[in-house]
Amino acid sequence: MDSTIVQKLVIFFGPLLFALCFHEFAHGLVAKWRGDNTAERMGRLTMNPMAHADLMGTFVFPIVSILMTSGMASPIIFGWAKPVPVESRNLKNVRTDMFWIALAGPLSNIFLAVVTTFIWALILKFQLFADYSQGVQMFATTFIGTNILLAVFNMVPLHPLDGGKVLARFLPASLNYKLEQHEQISGIILLGLLFSGVLMKILYIPMDFLYRLIVTSVMSIF
Repeated sequence: MDSTIVQKLVIFFGPLLFALCFHEFAHGLVAKWRGDNTAERMGRLTMNPMAHADLMGTFVFPIVSILMTSGMASPIIFGWAKPVPVESRNLKNVRTDMFWIALAGPLSNIFLAVVTTFIWALILKFQLFADYSQGVQMFATTFIGTNILLAVFNMVPLHPLDGGKVLARFLPASLNYKLEQHEQISGIILLGLLFSGVLMKILYIPMDFLYRLIVTSVMSIF
């Protein structure tokens, strides 16, 4: 395999795969903490990519996007994993518990972005891997950016995204039920906005703000 292809997959696909797995793992872990061990029983409480992988969303779509981008330019990459199953009957307070389970995914990606920035700052401070500084910077910025993208996108307040479930905590049950019943329609609308580029233009502002906030705040410590 061409070395450039390998580098592109490591730098761009690696962070996405890890971020997706950690996101779903976080959903399952918080669900267990709130009383539902469905994810654990189904083998989803793991960082094994194959337990969470969706063929199209986790592999085909992201890898094709990466390979179609010329050179080492940053591709417009996006992907998804299989949602972690949650059995609401096992939860003590469905509305509150589902709120925290849904919020766990985006928060886990913010956590990864912050941790990665800390590691990157330490590498810069102690001049580690100086011979590979360009590659380290590209990997770090990609890892941080990918996690911020997943966090912000998933907080869009529409079903079937996490943001729709977070919003449900504050909506009348009857209204949320109607929104859940039409989540296929809202899902199609989301995909249309995503592939048209409109959604990314909308999300760029909060993504850029969050990226600058995390990187500037952490780097200032060092």
